[in-house]
Amino acid sequence: MSEAVTTEGASTADPLKTAADAMALAVQAAKDGAADARAKANEVMPAVGLFFSRLTYTTSYALSYGVVFPALFLARAIPKENAIVHGLIDGGAAARDAVAALGKANETPVAEAAPQPA
Repeated sequence: MSEAVTTEGASTADPLKTAADAMALAVQAAKDGAADARAKANEVMPAVGLFFSRLTYTTSYALSYGVVFPALFLARAIPKENAIVHGLIDGGAAARDAVAALGKANETPVAEAAPQPA
């Protein structure tokens, strides 16, 4: 007899109410899932930021050490009194002078730059 009661109770349930309950459960699950995802994202973001910060630092350190150390090693290995060193020094001085001349050529006085009334 108990089987008949449960079967009868299940068949008399409103299908729209059952669907509405299922939809309400789905909406609540989506809200809970979104809250959980937001919480996980808040936990992960500092870790991602730390990873990229560390990656940037390590890359910059390795690059600078990989470029500066060999350059200084070669500079110290070359004897000071020879034609190569004198050429590098003279070329560097000429480059500085050329850049300074370009900077002065690009500067124009304010009075000359203002248009003259006709």
